[in-house]
Amino acid sequence: MVMANPSLLLQSIFIIFFLLPCLSWPCPEYQKQALLQFKSSILAIDSSFYALDSWNSSSSNCCLWDKVTCSSPSNSNSTLTSSVVIALHLSNLFAPLMPSSLLAPLFLIRSLRVLDLSLNSINGQIPALGFSNLSNLVHLNLSWNSINGQIPVCRLGNLSNLVHLDLSSNSINGQIPALGFDNLRNLVHLDLSRNSINGQIPALGFGNLRNLVHLDLSWNSINGQIPALGFANLTNLAHLDLSQNSMNGQIPALGFGFGNLRNLVHLDLSRNSINGQIPALGFGNLRNLVHLDLSLNWFNGSIPLQLCQLKYLQYLDLSSNHLSGELPEKIGNLTKLEEIDLRDNALSMEIPNDIGNLSTLSSLSLGNNKLTGGIPASLQKLNKLNSLQLEGNLLTGEIPFWLFDFKDLQDLYLGGNNLTWNNNMKIVPKCRLFGLSLRSSGLQGDIPEWISTQTSLSFLDLSMNQLHGPFPQWLAEFCFLSDLFLSHNKLSGSLPTALFRSSQLLYILALSHNNFSGELPENIGDAKFLSILMLDGNNFSGPIPQSISQISSLELLDLSRNRLSGNIFPVFYHQPILWYADFSSNQFSGEVPTTFPTYIEILALGGNKFSGALPLNLKNLRNLERLDLQDNNISGELPTSLLQSPYLQVLNLRNNSLQGSIPKTLSNLQNLRILDLSSNNLTGEIPIEFVNNLTGMTPNLTSQTSGLSVGITFSSNFLSIEFAVNELIVNWKKSKQGLSSHNIDMYFLLDLSNNQLSSEIPTSLGALKALKMLNLSFNKLFGKIPASLGDLQNVEGLDLSHNKLSGPIPITFTKLQQLPTLDVSNNKLTGRIPIGGQMNTMADPNFYANNSGLCGFQIGVPCPEDLPPTPKLQEHDNKEEPWILMETVGIGYAIGFLLTIGIIFLAGYFNPSPPPNNRHCRRHHPHRLIRQRI
Repeated sequence: MVMANPSLLLQSIFIIFFLLPCLSWPCPEYQKQALLQFKSSILAIDSSFYALDSWNSSSSNCCLWDKVTCSSPSNSNSTLTSSVVIALHLSNLFAPLMPSSLLAPLFLIRSLRVLDLSLNSINGQIPALGFSNLSNLVHLNLSWNSINGQIPVCRLGNLSNLVHLDLSSNSINGQIPALGFDNLRNLVHLDLSRNSINGQIPALGFGNLRNLVHLDLSWNSINGQIPALGFANLTNLAHLDLSQNSMNGQIPALGFGFGNLRNLVHLDLSRNSINGQIPALGFGNLRNLVHLDLSLNWFNGSIPLQLCQLKYLQYLDLSSNHLSGELPEKIGNLTKLEEIDLRDNALSMEIPNDIGNLSTLSSLSLGNNKLTGGIPASLQKLNKLNSLQLEGNLLTGEIPFWLFDFKDLQDLYLGGNNLTWNNNMKIVPKCRLFGLSLRSSGLQGDIPEWISTQTSLSFLDLSMNQLHGPFPQWLAEFCFLSDLFLSHNKLSGSLPTALFRSSQLLYILALSHNNFSGELPENIGDAKFLSILMLDGNNFSGPIPQSISQISSLELLDLSRNRLSGNIFPVFYHQPILWYADFSSNQFSGEVPTTFPTYIEILALGGNKFSGALPLNLKNLRNLERLDLQDNNISGELPTSLLQSPYLQVLNLRNNSLQGSIPKTLSNLQNLRILDLSSNNLTGEIPIEFVNNLTGMTPNLTSQTSGLSVGITFSSNFLSIEFAVNELIVNWKKSKQGLSSHNIDMYFLLDLSNNQLSSEIPTSLGALKALKMLNLSFNKLFGKIPASLGDLQNVEGLDLSHNKLSGPIPITFTKLQQLPTLDVSNNKLTGRIPIGGQMNTMADPNFYANNSGLCGFQIGVPCPEDLPPTPKLQEHDNKEEPWILMETVGIGYAIGFLLTIGIIFLAGYFNPSPPPNNRHCRRHHPHRLIRQRI
């Protein structure tokens, strides 16, 4: 006797009792027609639409169509002879862009309980009236579309049976309705993430959703504080995600906020601006918490000890905050912890030994803190460790060799510490590394041979060591290498062509500041994934290979400070995302190249041998923010429409052979922060129009222009590396200085020195109050120094020397409180040097030299009005004084005459009877009297 197969028997029973009823009763005709109308609406837009091919009028039963689910006839109604459509799974239809009005036919199927329209191209607002008809809906998914507008609060309120609502990944805007979800009391899952929702979370917006288990509001623009009572009633909540918003303030205290969410398993508040301390007692109550992410906020203070009570915690991320102090020793109590990330804080401690007790730990990230001491030996017990990130701390001691014994270790980042590498240590790694950083770890000699065994490496950073020798061929042949940092070493020789083969996955190549030489490989353009190429500070020579223009993914290119030459530049038009290109300090010649994409933002061509006039098609580079052409042989006049980029903030044409006058239309560049036209042969006046329109240097607009700080931050799952691009070299305070790319937006500079400009200084220069340096020296400027220059409240360097300026130094200069350097030497200035403010500190006579009329204590020359008065005869203004004087003189003469007569008489000279020769005596006596009178 043959026994029946049990599995076949079960299949037969399933078909009889479950499938045959569906096959027996077709769907209602009106529902079939509604579905066909929905399909035809899509076909009207795109006739090639094929995803719903099974939907056709020849099939009488729509319950048999793809993506359609029907119910069995109700047992309570024996007259019902058809099934009804209860679910439409219409996700990812590959349909064209569909207006939301095309959904109208679906709203006729009121029996729907499940409607999934996710991953389509639906745009427009949510059809509120239509959805209000679907009162039986339990599951609604409209995620990953292009729906916009606000959430229709009133109509969605009719969906009282709704359990699952997903509106994520759209363009919904407006605020979260204060009472819009009150009627959805059966809601268990609510996802509004990845939209453009703004405003604050309503104080009681979710208070009635007591059945809610999953709430996701992440990746929006929600601001304000976390409401104290907003989540207090959601006692069933297991998943809460508020990440990637603009929320601020502190986390509500215990008894409110999260303190009551004892069933919470997943809490993510990352990527906000929440501040204050992490509430100790509030998080201590979340005993079921498995996932806690507070990263990328503004939390300060220490890590609360109560976090060590969360015995089920598996994931802890407090990275990128301002936490300080120590990591609690009781961290070892979190025995289920698998990942801990405390990077980018200010923790100052030694790594606790108790971390070695976390036997399930797979990832430990403590980078970019202030950790001290060595790497504790207790970490050897972490047998499941696959990622160790200790980059950028103050760790000391020798790098332990046992780190390479972890069989599961994939990422090891130890760079940027004070750790030392034992160059005599022979390593045979048991691990298979994907990422390795030994930056600034004292490596010497050739690149370690043991690294050749790590053929799975995708990230390698050996920069800032003392490595020398050639680029290893085995390293160039690594198949998975995408990010390679070897900068600041002493590597030499040429680059192997295998490094740029077409199968190479290279994304970042940083070889700056080595001794590499030779020509760049001709096949450099085959590295089609290359995004960042930094070869500056080497000895490369020859032309730039033309193939480099084939790298369509190139974003940043730095070939500066080499010996590259040639007068034919590659055509970079095909690099649509190239935003930074630096070819400065080489030996390029010919005309200034302009074969760059219109989207380029920073272009540095200075320090070469470019000649000829400035090309007019520079104006096609409409996104330029910085243009460096200094130290070339460029001649001709400045074009009247040199550049048309509204974003240009730095223009450096220093030390060329430009001539002619400064065009008034150069002032169209309203956002200029730094303009250097020094050391040319410019003549004529400083146009008033040119000055008046330098609005980027006035304080009312400086806050509106975007900053020009330039840096590159490379981020992976465990590591962030920031490295600056080249400095901008300017004449700053009497010497050449480099302005760091990180804070270049702090500087405002106007340098017209070393030209042949001849005019008065425009008084409107005083309106450029954001200026930190103004240099007009070595010209032929004349007239008085405008008093308005005293309004340059932020100026730190003011050089007016070697001109023909006359008159006094304005007393308004005493208002320049930020001014440490003033040079007015070699002019024709006169008068007192102002006293007060910073002027009292500028006592270097060299800065006032060769102004013959200046005086003041600063140069040790007293002013005439400061000298003591010289003694002299007193002049009298009284009209009676001459008469008094004459009377006094007359009396004096009379008394003198009488005394003289008396003396003569007594001496016997007077005789009443004159002698015979008395004529002779009378002739001489008067003369003697006259002589005596005199």
